[in-house]
Amino acid sequence: MKKLIFTLMVAFGLHAGVQAAGGGVAWDKAPNKINDLGALQNGAKLFVNYCLNCHSAAFMRFNRLQDIGLTEQQIKDNLLFTTEKVGDTMKVAMDPKEAKEWFGGLPPDLTLIARSRSGAGGTGADYLYTYLRTYYRDDTKATGWNNLAFPNVGMPHVLWELQGERKPVFAKHEDKGHTAEVFTGKWEQITPGSMTPLEYDQAIGDLVGFLQWMGEPAQNTRVRVGVWVLLFLLGMTFVAWRLNAAYWKDVK
Repeated sequence: MKKLIFTLMVAFGLHAGVQAAGGGVAWDKAPNKINDLGALQNGAKLFVNYCLNCHSAAFMRFNRLQDIGLTEQQIKDNLLFTTEKVGDTMKVAMDPKEAKEWFGGLPPDLTLIARSRSGAGGTGADYLYTYLRTYYRDDTKATGWNNLAFPNVGMPHVLWELQGERKPVFAKHEDKGHTAEVFTGKWEQITPGSMTPLEYDQAIGDLVGFLQWMGEPAQNTRVRVGVWVLLFLLGMTFVAWRLNAAYWKDVK
């Protein structure tokens, strides 16, 4: 259990650096899945199974997941632990006292993680999508793992059984007498995972989509209402224009 918690503690990282082996890795564009209910439901399942043991989402209640098409019974049967109730917030299962003892503090809340990691490289979703897909085996690290989006990451790869073990292909690059290794964009699969590379990318897209949705559950409603408001204002502008023309037509 402690190993799992340690693995999950920095699962989404606290650093938005995008460097690797003397070069850099561009953030991949995360797929937009905030309107895909099936993807959001799968992302919620991944979040509860792989993240909620360590990270909380204290500003989100389980019953809010009904907004993504889950029934209360489905939430109870698939996403709740035995002591939780459907109206509870997504608090971390780990005891805060133990977290402070093991890590020096409680791992950060993930409710707004996708909104807080944006930068010059892209959105927070792009960073998370890249981070969760760029782990690789590195025997020089104590954990045996490293990450292109978060170099020298202090955690193993929590999803390695899904993705399998792999390592990036680097090429030497010389610039002004300095030699550095630069990521070529290619990967070498060491051992297969339970998912194919495409399936894993899709799963991470679902998880990141859920994190995006969780940061602002009302965003789809806001956009939909906003469109109708703009159409209403456009119609009222036309009516006001014609009324103004009718009022002043006899004025010389």
